[in-house]
Amino acid sequence: MNSKLSFFQKINIYRETGLKVIRGFCNKIFLKESKGFLFVGKRVSIHNREHIRVGRNVKFEALSEIQGLSTHDLVFGNYVTIGYGTQIRPSSYYGVGQIGYGLTIGNHSSIGPMGYLGCAGEIKIGEKVMIGPKVTLVAENHIFKDADIDIKNQGVSQKGIIIENNVWIGTDCTILDGVTIGEGSVIGAGCLITKDVPNNSIVYDKRDKVYRERLPE
Repeated sequence: MNSKLSFFQKINIYRETGLKVIRGFCNKIFLKESKGFLFVGKRVSIHNREHIRVGRNVKFEALSEIQGLSTHDLVFGNYVTIGYGTQIRPSSYYGVGQIGYGLTIGNHSSIGPMGYLGCAGEIKIGEKVMIGPKVTLVAENHIFKDADIDIKNQGVSQKGIIIENNVWIGTDCTILDGVTIGEGSVIGAGCLITKDVPNNSIVYDKRDKVYRERLPE
């Protein structure tokens, strides 16, 4: 089997890359800060660009949605990739209600396709973090202590989410507010993470009950 790309395949790749650069340039001039190339796929929605800062060679893949309205900005480090159809939302589109905190994503980290990052509370993602498809991070919880008051009227808590360097999170995981995932850890596919994960751990139970220490080599 010939694994080499044909001439026309190469031309198509160059054309698509060029279009992403052009879309990126049309957006990056409105950003709060931009240090290099920004690659923007088809039908990407970028809102409140004055709250967004990007490093070098950042990629927003097709159909992703980046909502910038936040108190502390959305900060994307160098070589960050936001996957196809991923949504990043610190606040509502129109600033109705409380404006969210925002997030920071470190160098060489990536969010897989169809992810959701609700950064009303702070989300901090370190460097070289790999987050698989359909992963949900929600840095906010509704308060529901009083049964005599509607949950909607009891407010929210926002402890934030921290994912340290060199973490791999498998597909279809959910990480809830107040969680820190320690450096070098692996989260298996489909896990619900509600409490802190120590450094160099492997979590493979669906309700984060089972840990196995992964010793550094």
